[in-house]
Amino acid sequence: MCRQRPLAVTVKARPLTAAGKGYGYRWQKARADHLRRNPLCVFCQRAGRLVPASVVDHITPPRLGDAKLSGDPERIAAAWKLFWDRTNWQSLCKICHDSTKQRMEKGGRLGCSESGLPIDPNHHWNRPAPAVTARGRGG
Repeated sequence: MCRQRPLAVTVKARPLTAAGKGYGYRWQKARADHLRRNPLCVFCQRAGRLVPASVVDHITPPRLGDAKLSGDPERIAAAWKLFWDRTNWQSLCKICHDSTKQRMEKGGRLGCSESGLPIDPNHHWNRPAPAVTARGRGG
């Protein structure tokens, strides 16, 4: 008779749902109220354009999902506080939120040099090309 060894089980943490990250029913109501009171994109307004907003953006990202995954009660409480702080909200159009704001958060720089290359050092055009190894026939 052989002894069976216990199987090694790896349990992956399930990704948080939108509601788990704070974007449930309560957020939807607060978001609608904020857009009703602040209907224009603040980035577009600064540029002299009147564009309707469709996104309520956190000026300083609360990183609630990361805080919850950390399990640190103080970090979670601070993230929730920042999440619901209405002075940390701004109305943006989808284009500004998905491009300008995301680039700002990720540290990218806008524009290009006189040669036409992006000035953002993290832009994929500015990354070194992967090394290519040549192989002969059959090999």
